[in-house]
Amino acid sequence: MALQEEFEQQGVWLFKYRSNLPIIILVLGYALYCYKELHPETYFLKGEQLWFDPYFEMICFGVCTLGLLIRVYTVGHTPRFTSGRNTEEQVAETLNTTGLYSTLRHPLYLGNFLMWWGLALLTGNIWFNIIFILFYWLYYERIMFAEEQFLRRKFGEKYTSWAEGVPAFIPALGQFVKPNLSFSWKKVLKKEKNGLFAMFILFCLFDISGAYLNGGTYRDGNLFFIYGTVLTGLSYVVLKFLKKKTQILEQEGR
Repeated sequence: MALQEEFEQQGVWLFKYRSNLPIIILVLGYALYCYKELHPETYFLKGEQLWFDPYFEMICFGVCTLGLLIRVYTVGHTPRFTSGRNTEEQVAETLNTTGLYSTLRHPLYLGNFLMWWGLALLTGNIWFNIIFILFYWLYYERIMFAEEQFLRRKFGEKYTSWAEGVPAFIPALGQFVKPNLSFSWKKVLKKEKNGLFAMFILFCLFDISGAYLNGGTYRDGNLFFIYGTVLTGLSYVVLKFLKKKTQILEQEGR
């Protein structure tokens, strides 16, 4: 089998199971975070740098938030049957070339990377972050390759001419083109309703675990994460109900 075909087959398989990557990161990251709390000497902030520690958690959350905002902006400006969360097969009825797609070919994967890198940073372990970045690249490189092969076959020269001038993963912000479609909050709330809730509940889990490991209780946890988890959890339940039982979040063509 040619290497190109092998890469594509691997990418198709990884595309179907790409939701498993966060589970691996979460389990390993949580274990390392707990180890760091029990063994502070492994933390990459040391000595005089520890004054920065109270702010570090919020910076990690900010990295995740930036990733979520990239996803929200991308999804909010795209038509139906593109840029989705489907896992069974590649779907693209139209080729997205404006908005963030005018600056990079895979904005959703950049958003995913930042969301999970923020959590990886929270471990305070440099080697874990290096391994995460390398693993993410190897994992998604094949997914991106398979996706681009699919788009090349479907859209032909239109895809090729667009892809030649747009980087894959690092944005070229200077060539931004205004999106063709207006922003759709309905689509964002329907498709990305779990993102913010997942961020809050994971940071809350890490934060409260750290409090217990240091001899405290949940009362010593960051109230921002605790209240945020409650509010976004309630929002998630409401949005899930609206999506399943009503047509409120439906919008033609989105």
